[in-house]
Amino acid sequence: MAATLYSIQSANVRKTWLLMIIFTAFVVAVAWAFNMYYGQPFFLYIGVVISVTMSFISYWKSDKIALSIAGAKPAKKEEYYDLYTMTENLAITAGLPMPRLYVIADSAPNAFATGRDPEHGVVAVTQGLLDMLDKSEIEGVVAHELAHIKNRDTLLQTAVIVLVGLLSLLADWFLHISLFGGGNRDNKSGPLAIVGIVLIVLSPIVATIIQLSISRRREYLADASAALMTRYPEALANALLKIEGTHQDTKKAHSATAHLYFSNPFRSKEKQGFIQGLFQTHPPTAKRVANLRGIDVEEIK
Repeated sequence: MAATLYSIQSANVRKTWLLMIIFTAFVVAVAWAFNMYYGQPFFLYIGVVISVTMSFISYWKSDKIALSIAGAKPAKKEEYYDLYTMTENLAITAGLPMPRLYVIADSAPNAFATGRDPEHGVVAVTQGLLDMLDKSEIEGVVAHELAHIKNRDTLLQTAVIVLVGLLSLLADWFLHISLFGGGNRDNKSGPLAIVGIVLIVLSPIVATIIQLSISRRREYLADASAALMTRYPEALANALLKIEGTHQDTKKAHSATAHLYFSNPFRSKEKQGFIQGLFQTHPPTAKRVANLRGIDVEEIK
């Protein structure tokens, strides 16, 4: 039986939270190994304090940081009337406050959403997206970004960034202390030392894979939610195919913000293959299109 829109949403939410639980368990395992290996929990306490401080800054300033990196400018209603009214209507349909709108002076078609909650939502689109897509396709992309706001994906993203930061910090400490000495050497029993080394050295790799996996699942959920908003999943599928065919990089995108975008902003550098695919911030366009075209429009009316 073909999956309905609602089953797609439920499955993606369950998988996302499952990954978050696994990620958190891995952080605890690394912290345990670090404490047992060195016998000095002081380093872990410092790491937690730094991570909490960084998460506080990220929570309150993430939208401004993302917009600044992208070089986005406010989209005035007088200049972008169609985009403004379209977004306003979609926000009403989704039960969201009107987000702040921004336009990025870039010929590559793309968009992203940010903001810590629906009351502080932001949608930014490139000029290339407005020039290349027709009205229904732009509506599909904007609905996708509103879905990220509605689903609180930006809040989830902040939590993942904090976890990744903590793991990276632990790994850096481990390497530093290993090179320059320190810690309680009496605690370095053979098997435990090996476990500690493996967990801490591999933690940044595992963190990156889980972070990107969560990002890909969020894209599927946002696609499904956009189809619910517009009642026209084919428009979003067409937008994906048009963008796929451009092979243009989004000029001011950064590796730290790549996962925010509607489509991979580094299209000219895309690689094929299983290993490379693990590190792609976005799911394959073909699969996203297939999912959208598999939605029964009659079931969501």
